[in-house]
Amino acid sequence: MKYVLITGGTSGIGFELAKNFARDDYGVVIVSGSSEKLKKAKAKLENQFKTTVFIYQQDLGYIGAAIQLYSRIKEDNLNISILVNNAGIGLVGSTDKIDLKQDERLMILNTINLVELCKLYISDMYRQGNGKILNVSSIGAFQPGPYTSTYFASKAFVLSYSRAIRYEAKEKGIQVCTLCPGATKTNFFVREGTKIPRNAMTAEEVAGYAYRRFMKNKEIIVPGFANRIKNWIPVKLRMMFVAKLKKDMKQQNIN
Repeated sequence: MKYVLITGGTSGIGFELAKNFARDDYGVVIVSGSSEKLKKAKAKLENQFKTTVFIYQQDLGYIGAAIQLYSRIKEDNLNISILVNNAGIGLVGSTDKIDLKQDERLMILNTINLVELCKLYISDMYRQGNGKILNVSSIGAFQPGPYTSTYFASKAFVLSYSRAIRYEAKEKGIQVCTLCPGATKTNFFVREGTKIPRNAMTAEEVAGYAYRRFMKNKEIIVPGFANRIKNWIPVKLRMMFVAKLKKDMKQQNIN
C-alpha cells in the first residue's frame, strides 16, 4: 500500500485531501498537535473508506519537530510515497503589535519545518526513484500583505522554494507541486482572529480541485476562477485591498 503523509490533516483542506487520497486506496498518515482531533479524523476516514490510517501527535511549531516526526515514522517502517505539507498558521495585525514569539512560531511552522520535511522525504524519494510532494502556500504568495506581513511572506517563501526544488527534482522523476488557495471556509480564520470572507470556497471544493490538478502534476494550483484572475490586478491595488480587509477584520474582531 502507498502512504500519503499529511500535516495538519485533521480538518479543513488537509482532511478533505486525506479523503481524496483514501478514496483512491492510499493509506493515510495524519499529523496534528491535537490527539483528540487525530482520533476523530482517523475514525471518520476508516469508517468511510475502509483504508489504513496512522496518526501522529506532533506540534510542528518548534525547531526540531520535523526531524522528530520523520524519525518516528521511520521507526514504524512506514514508507511515504506522497508528502503533503499543509500545516500552517496566520497572524493579523501591524508588525509592531504581533507578539514576537507568535511570529517566530509562524515562521518555524510555515517555512522551516516544511523545508526540513521536504529535504528528508525528497532524499528518500530520490533513492526510491518515485514520489510526490504537495506544498500548501496561498494566493497571498503572489503579493505583499500589509497587516499580515509575516504570513504572506512565509507563503511567498513556500512558493519560491517549491518551484526551485521542483526544477531540481524533475530530473529524478519526482514531482513537486504548490497549492495556492484563496480564502477557504476552515478554522484558519478562527485561529487568525478574523472572520471568514463571504466569497470563501469550501475546503471540499479546494481539496477536490487541488487533488485533480496534483495528480496531473500541475506546478502551481490555484482553485477558483476568481482567485486566478486576481493576479491580473496590479500589485499595489491588491496590497491596498488586503491592508483594508485585514485591518477592518481585526478591528471588528476586537470590537
